[in-house]
Amino acid sequence: MFDGGGAGGFDMSNLLAQAQAMQDQLMKAQADLETQEVEGSAGGGLVAAVVSGTGELLRLDIKKEAVDPEDTETLADLIVAAVRDASENAKTAAAQAMGPLAGGLPGFGGDAVPGDAAGPQLPGGSIGFSNPSGPPGQNPV
Repeated sequence: MFDGGGAGGFDMSNLLAQAQAMQDQLMKAQADLETQEVEGSAGGGLVAAVVSGTGELLRLDIKKEAVDPEDTETLADLIVAAVRDASENAKTAAAQAMGPLAGGLPGFGGDAVPGDAAGPQLPGGSIGFSNPSGPPGQNPV
């Protein structure tokens, strides 16, 4: 059975200490992401979006040249593209910050699960980013 340690045994207290240390590191990395600002742009810099490391839109910067009252659709497209760019940049930053802490486990920033086109996922499946393949916070199957 389980002897709690020794030769060939299993040291549960050491495992629990490692798990607690990893959880502390993950929480710190998540807190750091909340304060990080990541930029994305579209239209050669006509529209720039800034999001937090967790994907929250913080601000938009729109140059005068991007505003044409006769063509608001193009401006809307530039805004969407800039926000998407910033969100993708934030996802990359989050994956880089969280990946090493997850110890290479599939689905936690390490190697992707075979057949998982979405690539590395963060703990909980989401950090404020919606998944276009399904409801927010859900990983595609």
